[in-house]
Amino acid sequence: MSFLNISKRILVTAAAAISFTAASSQNLFSIATDVGVQRNFKKEQLYWAFGHTTHALFHITPKDGVYMWFAYYSPGHYKNELTATAKSASTVPQSIDYTNKAKMRLKQFSLGWRKYLKGTPDIETGWNVYAFGGFGVLLGRIQNEHSVAIDTSNYNVPVRSGQSNFKRLTVDLGGGWEMPIGADMFLYTEGRVWVPTTDYPSDFIFVNRNAPFTGMIALGLRLLF
Repeated sequence: MSFLNISKRILVTAAAAISFTAASSQNLFSIATDVGVQRNFKKEQLYWAFGHTTHALFHITPKDGVYMWFAYYSPGHYKNELTATAKSASTVPQSIDYTNKAKMRLKQFSLGWRKYLKGTPDIETGWNVYAFGGFGVLLGRIQNEHSVAIDTSNYNVPVRSGQSNFKRLTVDLGGGWEMPIGADMFLYTEGRVWVPTTDYPSDFIFVNRNAPFTGMIALGLRLLF
């Protein structure tokens, strides 16, 4: 199944969930915004980045609801020590050691389900604890800079120099804590992980399998309507 077909199915599911929510008796809606820090935990891609996420939350029942979010993060920087090998036995030298300076930037759209484990989305006192899980489409950009110029007509390189875009499908999991601060506003903090479920190998990414594997911690405000 192609990436485009899977993406279309996700969007159709999102539309159906929103339509169902709009017809429900709970009829509560929230928007939320937060800033956070991101860590890529994948070996050979370790970096930190900062970002922003905007959420739409449809509260179907006092305990359950549908979420949609869009997140984007600043570029994360990391380095790989690599070796280019000669394609021909007559090429001198037979190998070239070099450093690849990489810059990776991620954006993501996610759709999923939120479950309140303690409290409800419209409490006036106290605090809430919730968990969520869903599916996402990750859009990435990678930029590589080699420490030395390498003639790729004569050498095989583990990762190409230059810039390219890449895509991943993800499973998104996390949980949060929030408390009301007045005027139907809630202060919250969340922990999230994006688990890649597809590889879509790219010649510009040194490690493609199960990568990038990222975790985020965020602090934000939710407004209930």
